[in-house]
Amino acid sequence: MSGNRSQVIIQSKRPPLSSAAPVKVTTPSSVNYHFTRQCNYKCGFCFHTAITSFVLPIEEAKRGLRLLKEAGMKKINFSGGEPFLQQKGAFLGELVQYCKQELQLPSVSIVSNGSMIKEAWFQKYGEFVDILAISCDSFDEQTNQTIGRAQRGKSHVENLYKIQSWCKKYRVAFKINSVINTFNVHEDMTENITGLNPVRWKVFQCLLIEGENTGENSLREAEKFVITDQEFQDFLDRHQSIKCLVPESNQKMRFLDCRAGRKDPSKSILDVGVQEAIKFSGFDEKMFFKRGGKYVWSKADMKLSW
Repeated sequence: MSGNRSQVIIQSKRPPLSSAAPVKVTTPSSVNYHFTRQCNYKCGFCFHTAITSFVLPIEEAKRGLRLLKEAGMKKINFSGGEPFLQQKGAFLGELVQYCKQELQLPSVSIVSNGSMIKEAWFQKYGEFVDILAISCDSFDEQTNQTIGRAQRGKSHVENLYKIQSWCKKYRVAFKINSVINTFNVHEDMTENITGLNPVRWKVFQCLLIEGENTGENSLREAEKFVITDQEFQDFLDRHQSIKCLVPESNQKMRFLDCRAGRKDPSKSILDVGVQEAIKFSGFDEKMFFKRGGKYVWSKADMKLSW
């Protein structure tokens, strides 16, 4: 599901081969599905910008998900863009319900900026979601405004705390994603992260992707957000007491940088099937495991106290 369609990033594993099986088969155990590129935020470092407004019809999206399940997918992560923009979350809700009820996937997760999530959505679809990750790069509102992760007149941080409380109420594992850049690299987030107590705090180093957030035809110019490897390490050292921290340096994120610093789409799985499309995905199995790609995915296995 890529090209001028929605984008799938496959995080997979190759099983051991026997002498009777000379052909390697890649199993897409974990898949990121970017079904929309549209977003209501303007984060200056974003490397998945809205170059198209195309969204697959719901039945085609479901067909692609079923193909992935049949190929071995165990975890699906819905992202964007902002996934709650499409039909005010109804499109996403139908997909997470389909993945849990029909496909019986062990793990269904979402990455969102949180700005459009309502409690009514949790009431209707919360039972079908294992993990909800909210992107938050700073606990200083002015810094969020500078980065572009904000809406005028609304507090991103206050909304983050509200969503955390809904996750607890409706039994959805709560996660935080942060992109470390020149505007937040010296911030100490220990107190807030500890108070929010996410199951995972994914910390990314700001990354340049040709054609997305850097280069002649890009919609973003992220160069001013880039930090050095040492600055990123200093940030990690400052937060080493936080046990749920999962770092993603640029070296670890290179599985996204498939060809010469770009994210080139593969052929669509709807046209050529999963295994044929995977051949063009640029997947790095060793890096998948090194970056902690396999972890406890299902909320049923997390032993959380709600």
